[in-house]
Amino acid sequence: MLALTFQGVETLRLVDAAEPRIEDPGDVIVRVRLAGVCGSDLHVYHGRERGLDPGTILGHEFVGEVAAVGPEVRRWKRGDAVLSPFTTSCGDCGPCRAGLTSRCERGRLFGWRENGVGLHGGQAELVRVPLADSTLVRMPRGVSSEAALFAGDVLATGYFGVDAAGVRRESTLAVVGCGPVGLMAVLTAADLGVAAIWAIDRVPERLAIAARLGATPIDLDRDDPVALARGTPIDAVVEAVGSPAAARLAFDLVRPGGTVAAVGVHTEPHFAFSPGEAYDKNLTYRAGRCPVRHYLERVLPLARRYDRELQALVSHRLPLADGIRGYELFAGRREGCTKVVLRPRPEDAG
Repeated sequence: MLALTFQGVETLRLVDAAEPRIEDPGDVIVRVRLAGVCGSDLHVYHGRERGLDPGTILGHEFVGEVAAVGPEVRRWKRGDAVLSPFTTSCGDCGPCRAGLTSRCERGRLFGWRENGVGLHGGQAELVRVPLADSTLVRMPRGVSSEAALFAGDVLATGYFGVDAAGVRRESTLAVVGCGPVGLMAVLTAADLGVAAIWAIDRVPERLAIAARLGATPIDLDRDDPVALARGTPIDAVVEAVGSPAAARLAFDLVRPGGTVAAVGVHTEPHFAFSPGEAYDKNLTYRAGRCPVRHYLERVLPLARRYDRELQALVSHRLPLADGIRGYELFAGRREGCTKVVLRPRPEDAG
């Protein structure tokens, strides 16, 4: 099967990989219809996140159809259309019961293999899904494949960020970083009726989308958001980048007693602000990987309501055979790239 693999920093390779097989009784094999390239994939691509085995099939955003079923699977049969969170989860351990499915004791992240242990990803024709009964969700009616793809990662993560920020209708919210996750935080906050939403970035295409979704765009190349915040206290910040500069900006923006929700993937060894600064500001700081499976029942109605808007966020729809180019476009923000979706089969247009 065709698969897109990691070989080293900024080095990918399309290969004819061995097809996955049922390894555990609770596995299914999914034939991938669409796979997304995520901003967190770029942390590995650029070498900011290390440890991934060369040869690992990339990708943790995918939707498709069940192609094979393990003997203990009860919910799924061949041909069922499904979407997947970016991690597997058992639904029964302590973290899962507490709603923290992203930290399941038996869970794995798709597209991450280290020292020979882990899961290959969904940027391939087929992908193995362990714990399938508790991980996968049936593709809902009235939701396109592209909107479902968003629900399995970036839409859920944006929703999680807004939820973690604790905003109310009367709040002023700043979203730092208007990549796909930041834009999904804007969409979620606007849907909740949040009074004022600032969208902060320096990429014109992203800021234009944020404005269409209901935010006030703040261009970092022209505006000083911290100076603007002196006249408008910021109750909460969703930090959707995962860099020291973004973390520092989020801290500087938020009012005393406010909340920063960090949903960008951070790889640096230290916080961008000190414990003393956090103390002096009475800061609430919340961070972590989104428990997508826990949120999906709330997120899918949002995907249905905004299906057209979600599809409009996809700037590049490419065959999997052009996946290396897709990474280059997304990493370099070329050709107005905001989101890349890959099709393993040309007939699967969405």
